[in-house]
Amino acid sequence: MNPPDPSRNATPSVILVGVDFGLPHFDAALEELGLLAQTAGYRVADRVTCKRRAPDPALFVGSGKADEIKMLAQSSGAAEILFDQSLSPAQQRNLERHLGLPVNDRTLLILEIFAQRARSHEGKLQVELARLQYLSTRLVRRWSHLERQSGGIGMRGGPGETQIELDRRMIGEAIKRTKERLEKVKKQRATQRRQRERRDTFSISLVGYTNAGKSSLFNGLVKARAYAADQLFATLDTTTRQLYLGEAGRSVSLSDTVGFIRDLPHGLVDAFAATLQEAADADLLLHVVDASNPSHPEQIASVLGVLKDIGADQVPQILVFNKLDAMDPAAVPHLLSDSMELDGASVSRIYVSAKTGEGLPELRSLLASRVMSQATALDPNTPGETPSIENVLP
Repeated sequence: MNPPDPSRNATPSVILVGVDFGLPHFDAALEELGLLAQTAGYRVADRVTCKRRAPDPALFVGSGKADEIKMLAQSSGAAEILFDQSLSPAQQRNLERHLGLPVNDRTLLILEIFAQRARSHEGKLQVELARLQYLSTRLVRRWSHLERQSGGIGMRGGPGETQIELDRRMIGEAIKRTKERLEKVKKQRATQRRQRERRDTFSISLVGYTNAGKSSLFNGLVKARAYAADQLFATLDTTTRQLYLGEAGRSVSLSDTVGFIRDLPHGLVDAFAATLQEAADADLLLHVVDASNPSHPEQIASVLGVLKDIGADQVPQILVFNKLDAMDPAAVPHLLSDSMELDGASVSRIYVSAKTGEGLPELRSLLASRVMSQATALDPNTPGETPSIENVLP
């Protein structure tokens, strides 16, 4: 995607396009795609939706709808078209030729946001790997001039090697180098985890849909100053702090991780494996949910899907329904601490507000009871039959 030009006074405008294939999670208002576009620095000029049984092989939306989008772009002065679904390289190329404008999809938009937000060396490496992997499939679209032959005396590559083959090989080499550097980071993290295990540190990871308030909750629990904002993917880099639980008489390790989102590109899941490993290796997950968002059931399902992808679906969870202060008063439950069924199992749920602090003392007490329960379950000196973790951690 072409980044916004800071030299222009007007913010680049885009038209959002969504296609309803009859799937339950279709966003008819394209609200999330609009938020993603705004987060990346674009202004939404207009939105277009349509229904289809299946994607058109050539233009994804069909020629008639493509003509409609072209006329709308001309009248609104849009500089780019954004699709809510992933496009194949051929569909992207055909659409650009038909519309005469850059066309990009949700995957590249998320990649761009990640590239803008990454701050740590590790985060930048992870985003670069995902970008390179995406780029490797788009060579035929972005570099039409690469069909020219290169080779001969003084030219890198063998005789007659096309420029596209050369670029593909160069990107392959860059991917290999980036993976090697990330592997070193992964080993460093593994060493840090072993050190924590030797110190008998109980580890808790915050997970959840992006903008559910994980960083705000993290700050509220450990009195930290991690960056938090009301926007998608406000933070990408994992932050770990010690949280003292007075009732348990000990400290635990609390980590804030990158937020998840529907249709999170697999390349990003793979690239952020080192960071997401914190969740897979945790003793307990705090699954933070935006209780004020009417789409929170679908968001919970998306998070569970990513947790399964990274091997963290068996880690015990507590559902933390955040943003209690923003909920419709009629929807606020009488009991702020209960349980709900999640994938066929009963999981503890607690309502809190990271903004006002309501429910945080009760959450700390719940965490303390979990820490003490696991310590009892794992202590061989405990008299009587040792309970299993499954019995003490619902």
